[in-house]
Amino acid sequence: MTSTAHFQRFDSRDPAAIHRFLATTYDTDLRIRAGDTGYHLVHQRVDAGPFAVGATSQTGQLDIVVGGMDALVVCRARTALVDRTCDGSAHRFGPGDVFLATRPNRPFSLRWQPGAVGLCVLDHAVLAQVAAAAPARRPGQIRFTDLGAATALRARQWRKTTSYISDVVLSNPDASAQPLVIGNAARMLAAAALAVFPNTAFTDETIEDRRDASTATVRRAIAFMEDNADRDISATDIANAAAASLRAVQLAFRRHLGTTPMAYLRRIRLDRAHRDLVRADPSRDTVSAIASRWGFASHSRFTARYHASYGVPPRETLNA
Repeated sequence: MTSTAHFQRFDSRDPAAIHRFLATTYDTDLRIRAGDTGYHLVHQRVDAGPFAVGATSQTGQLDIVVGGMDALVVCRARTALVDRTCDGSAHRFGPGDVFLATRPNRPFSLRWQPGAVGLCVLDHAVLAQVAAAAPARRPGQIRFTDLGAATALRARQWRKTTSYISDVVLSNPDASAQPLVIGNAARMLAAAALAVFPNTAFTDETIEDRRDASTATVRRAIAFMEDNADRDISATDIANAAAASLRAVQLAFRRHLGTTPMAYLRRIRLDRAHRDLVRADPSRDTVSAIASRWGFASHSRFTARYHASYGVPPRETLNA
């Protein structure tokens, strides 16, 4: 599912070229109507495979009708005023508002006044990884139940998450080239989206979850993590390997180890990074490259975690 990130920039005043670019980039049918004076559109985007983040700005008043998008699209109005209609409900969004462009695969229309909008596009598969529960309890695709703007607190949470992804993950060449980092970032965005926007995903425990939260489940999960730490595996993958629901595995790790499955996986990967640092050649290898290889995007966070575990900074291990 993961891939390395690549940057796109588009800048045009040609309505036909703009239409082709947006339709191709977002894989959708759309119609754009502008005023007689024309408009200028600038679009910047980093595409990381399971997600993309970017920003677009334009100088006119645009009426846009979109046939639907096979992804979750989260928008942040930066300087623009946007009127959006979807499924019979209309909302107006202004600077600072964070909102969903539409429900996945549902047509919608926009009136976009001059200004900039930030965008995050997220694959459905990533949402399913984060929100997976007992199949009988949540049939079908996750449905978002409110298309209004997020509350101020939740909008701030979304901005902090996307800023971290843009400033720490995607701006670091060592990190953005690593599948583990990109996979972790995608799931971080999915978790934020599920926390920010009301939806039908269920994560509460069932009787079956509590029954399956056993030491045997923990052993199966750990064996899978040890064998696959170098792969982009999710909590759902771990649960499938342990033959239990995601909630059962989470409960088992909390009950028996006082941690979470993903925190335990990070510990395994930290140990693998330590091993690589011990064996590395300081004339060719760097701490950042080794950390990124094992899914640690932030150099400062990796250094702090490594120092807490091994008593020395990672650079000291590399240069020993």
